[in-house]
Amino acid sequence: MKVGCKYTKENVFRFTLWAPFLSRVDLKVVKPREGVFPMERDDSGYWRAEVEGLEAGADYLLILDGGAERPDPASHFQPHGVHGPSRTVDQSLFRWSDSGWEGFPLSKAIMYELHVGTFTQGGTFDDVIPVLDELKGIGINAVEIMPVAQFPGKRNWGYDGAYLYAPQDSYGGPEGLKRLVNECHKRGMAVVLDVVYNHLGPEGNYLGEFGPYFTDRYRAPWGRAVNFDGPWSNEVRNFFIENALHWFENYHIDALRLDAVHGIFDFTARPFLLDLTERVDKFSEERGREFHLIVESDLNNPVVVRERKSWGWGFHGQWLDDFHHSVHTLLTGEDKGYYIDFGRGEDLVKSLREGFVFTGQYSRYRKRNHGSSSEEIPAKKFVVFCQNHDQVGNRLLGERLSSLVDFESLKLAAGVTILSPFIPLLFMGEEYGEQAPFLYFTSHTDPELAEAVRKGRAEELRAFEWRRELPDPQSEETFIRSRIDRTGTGERNRALKGFYTELIRLRKTNHVLSTLDKRTLHVYCMEEEKVVVMRRWREESQALCVFNFNTSDVRTNIAVPGGAWRKALDSMEIRWAGHGEVIPGELSPGQEINIGARSVALFVKE
Repeated sequence: MKVGCKYTKENVFRFTLWAPFLSRVDLKVVKPREGVFPMERDDSGYWRAEVEGLEAGADYLLILDGGAERPDPASHFQPHGVHGPSRTVDQSLFRWSDSGWEGFPLSKAIMYELHVGTFTQGGTFDDVIPVLDELKGIGINAVEIMPVAQFPGKRNWGYDGAYLYAPQDSYGGPEGLKRLVNECHKRGMAVVLDVVYNHLGPEGNYLGEFGPYFTDRYRAPWGRAVNFDGPWSNEVRNFFIENALHWFENYHIDALRLDAVHGIFDFTARPFLLDLTERVDKFSEERGREFHLIVESDLNNPVVVRERKSWGWGFHGQWLDDFHHSVHTLLTGEDKGYYIDFGRGEDLVKSLREGFVFTGQYSRYRKRNHGSSSEEIPAKKFVVFCQNHDQVGNRLLGERLSSLVDFESLKLAAGVTILSPFIPLLFMGEEYGEQAPFLYFTSHTDPELAEAVRKGRAEELRAFEWRRELPDPQSEETFIRSRIDRTGTGERNRALKGFYTELIRLRKTNHVLSTLDKRTLHVYCMEEEKVVVMRRWREESQALCVFNFNTSDVRTNIAVPGGAWRKALDSMEIRWAGHGEVIPGELSPGQEINIGARSVALFVKE
């Protein structure tokens, strides 16, 4: 069932709302002409009204039981913020020029995550467009956008969205998002959009006044839990499934990344997430091209990405936090919070070999056993990263890796991520070593809510034992400090960007590296030396990756099959602002070699 406002014919809009417990709902048009129109209710609790003579751009509200006036919970545009009237949008008016775009295979993606508000000085969808050619030049072919659903004020990560169908007004609204997607597709770049289905933001969230969209049976970390498994939950599920299709159909989005699905509470035999993947796959079949669903999940449960025919939920991809934690702890030595469970080379080996590191063993951080084996899950279903908005922004001071480790370590992190058998994701500015922090910021208008956010944020970070003062999320300065600035790049920044570009080029052009397969991979660790060696192959061709996490050069023997191995990449080279080559240009079985401190080297054998 479609919800919200839809243009049906010349100057006629149909409005549909689910509100089963209300006895009366009226549609109030406030601009450009005033008028009140009663809505009619069906047996399922859906209210409908058709208004003739109404054009796109009209502002309206919904009057509940003759009292409170509220925006449409499925509003397509909130130009006056989360408390103001909704605006009608004719989604057919935009002139798309991406008719030749046929989608993209997820396994070929090189993703780039960005936050619209801090990615440029202007902070709008249109401001992203001039940077697309630069990203494409690096090798990026999929832009992942942090949530854009309408949130309160002008500054927010996006996870406080209150109107899930409405692109943020301060970013450029519906037209701005469409222009950005259109320009991405013209350049052969896919668009991934982050969506939040585990909660709605606290300010401007009137959804509970319309019906049983929330439940008190569970407690979510971010707000009231969504009612996905209680009475009336069929229509609640419909609201969120239609939201996913809304982004695909009206905005030509290629993939959605679902935030923290472990915060979706659903104990039905057929969970909402299974319904969602089935409906999206059916939509893909109807449209003749693939639309993808990627999840963030803290469960380490392979059922999330297992195929539905094998009793899984059928998601097409999943963020792999265990990979990040393995790399981060080897580079930084941090051992607080969830990092207490990581820090050995063997953790990275297991992640490269299987995916999940925690597959049922005891977790000191969680104080219980955690996870299940992901050996059966194909490599193409995992998205890996050495930085992202969570892992940077959920630090007390929002430090990027470039502020925590030396320059050689940044290249090592890039190498292990992009040369892995998984889908790599970069966080905005990572490719040149951006120094600006990515802090947590909000612009709530309720002082009590703002103070609650400050306290909650401090409590959330307590496990990491950071001793500094938390930057005020409500301060505009916190937001301004988080903007990236690619104009101040120096020689090392340019070298790092070139290194990323070469890594991505090799990954795309070398048929061993471009094949995502854990079965054609052998990886091991010399724990004492802190050296991880990974060999991958396809047919007669092979690639050998050597990662030295030691802060000193290591002299050792690398076990390789017979034949001549040619060095294809060395992070120590002068052209990458390294200290000079240490590892030899060719490698033979039984040969003892020097491996530069915090370096990555790639050898190939055709």
